Amino acid sequence: MTAATASAPPAPSPGPTGTLVLLVRHGETPTTGTVLPGRAPGLHLSERGRAQAVRVAERLAGLAVDAIYSSPLERTRETAEPTAASTGRDVNQDAGLIECDFGEWTGAALAELAVLPEWQTVQQSPSTFRFPDGESFAEMQERMVGALEVLRSAHAGGVVVCFSHADPIKAAVAHAFGTQLDHFQRIVISPGSVTVISYGEGRPPSVLMVNSTLEPLNGLRAR
Repeated sequence: MTAATASAPPAPSPGPTGTLVLLVRHGETPTTGTVLPGRAPGLHLSERGRAQAVRVAERLAGLAVDAIYSSPLERTRETAEPTAASTGRDVNQDAGLIECDFGEWTGAALAELAVLPEWQTVQQSPSTFRFPDGESFAEMQERMVGALEVLRSAHAGGVVVCFSHADPIKAAVAHAFGTQLDHFQRIVISPGSVTVISYGEGRPPSVLMVNSTLEPLNGLRAR
């Protein structure tokens, strides 16, 4: 479950007929990898992040998109804009896709957090952790999974593109895999990457793609 780094592999074979939910992490910002921004307002994409947003739209060419949803934060909405322009679909804000509420840790430098005793719990036993005056990982997963259930039901049989954040996407993937939340930190979700889950009535979700950054996406749904 790592980002593609060499030549683009062939597009995946279409999965079982159902609703496709594409989970896109927002593009890079000036603080990506150094700060825990959380839900703080006013954080925008960097130049590289804007290029990643355009690349997502390019990769979606030829795939019929039924709806686009985004976390309310600026960096996700900005990542969604090129896809909205290329598909002619509006961007609908959905609070269920928002970043985890990091509470008192919002805006803290990752290097400072990494030396705290609590950081080991965040990495090794996240299901037991709640951010001070913020959200627990379990609450975040329940919120994210619940939001995706509503969206996939609202667009049954269609293709839904959701622009969100790393931790909520990782939690959704862990749920779809049927793995415990304590293992969700093992999943890598890079800026501008696409993760795809197929939902169908009467069967568990199928994870078709995780942390994809290169290949065209039109092969996800047979024409």
